[in-house]
Amino acid sequence: MTTSINTTKVYDEIIDFIAAGTRPQSVIDFKLSHAAQERLEDLVYAHKTGELTPEEKKELDHFLTLEHIMILAKARAHKYITAE
Repeated sequence: MTTSINTTKVYDEIIDFIAAGTRPQSVIDFKLSHAAQERLEDLVYAHKTGELTPEEKKELDHFLTLEHIMILAKARAHKYITAE
């Protein structure tokens, strides 16, 4: 595993995105930073290889919750765009 990123930082990325104001298209286009994406890949790899620590399991669970929220937000944003 290479990149280390605190889950709080991922929350901050999403909070900053929302606080800056959004439009349906910007929600659809939203992506986490490269560092956050790399960390998620590291956590998934550790999970698949059985090397995930309990703390990393919690971190992965947070990532998955945030990912689920963003998937729902993106789906809703698509509805707003098609309704226009």
